[in-house]
Amino acid sequence: MPVQERNLVDEVSGWLRIYDDGSVDRSWVGPPEAKFMVDSAPAHEEFIDGVAVRDVDPKSGPRVRVYMPETRPEDDPNEKLPVILHLPGGGFCISEPDWFMYYVFYSKLAKLGRAIVVSVYLQHAPENRLPSAINEGFSALLWLTSLAQSKAHDEWITGRADFGRVFLIGDSSGGNLVHEVGAQGGKTNLSPLKLAGSIPIHPGVVRATRSRSESEMPQTPFLTLDMVDKFLNLALPIGSNKDHPITCPMGPAAPPLDGLQLPPIMYCVAEKDLFIDTQMEFYEALKKANKTVELYMSENVTHSFYLNKMAVDHDPETKAQTGKLYDAIIEFIRRH
Repeated sequence: MPVQERNLVDEVSGWLRIYDDGSVDRSWVGPPEAKFMVDSAPAHEEFIDGVAVRDVDPKSGPRVRVYMPETRPEDDPNEKLPVILHLPGGGFCISEPDWFMYYVFYSKLAKLGRAIVVSVYLQHAPENRLPSAINEGFSALLWLTSLAQSKAHDEWITGRADFGRVFLIGDSSGGNLVHEVGAQGGKTNLSPLKLAGSIPIHPGVVRATRSRSESEMPQTPFLTLDMVDKFLNLALPIGSNKDHPITCPMGPAAPPLDGLQLPPIMYCVAEKDLFIDTQMEFYEALKKANKTVELYMSENVTHSFYLNKMAVDHDPETKAQTGKLYDAIIEFIRRH
């Protein structure tokens, strides 16, 4: 039989194409020099530069990538390590924990922060619209809870983890997931696991009416207005707009923040982020609701700057701000 041609229905520049047969192509077709950042970084169970990496497919919960720091000669061999549960960004439509740019950042965070990082392979929209990614993230938290309760076992994490110090971290739309999973965790008995803190980094907080910063701040390959609009149209429940509680958690449609039990929050923003105005609206709403939240501002940089390895390697200011972000995250974890 002849192969039936498929026709392009929609695309998000460089990142994603949707065809009339329902298939989705996420292969990178943007600038070739940037492709290495979204290439898969293989797992390695031997320690390389102080970190070993393993992909785990639990019987309960989504597949995860685990970053384990090496025990150094000066370390207590019985030391328990905090756990950082990472929820990747990508507008709920793209990105994988094994992308090289995540590998670079989170392997270094595991090493410098002396923490076990668990990064979740989330289901993507449009095949799996929201709240699918939230459910996946919460399912990963429940898997960690089952390890803490000795109802499940992982040869790397069980015995090494301090389940009393579990942190949520997420980039961009992953920051939205951090808020949602944290709120679900606050309604659930996770004992003996404790959510000690959450770290939304440059959360994808928006509203249906454009903010001033969306019009004035620079667009980058990591974030354009067209990308935001298309990704969210593909990801939000059908019939919703950007005022949906997941993307506008400070808006009138969202649950009242003062009714949520949230862990202490390190709220990370970038001075030149397209979303900076709406991010600050959410930050102020969290403060007004008397949540424990501290603001960390990266100066003179754009959305997700720390994941752009080309900029980190070649631009001194981006490199310096990335180093400061590592230090701030590690200090927050140390204090909690």
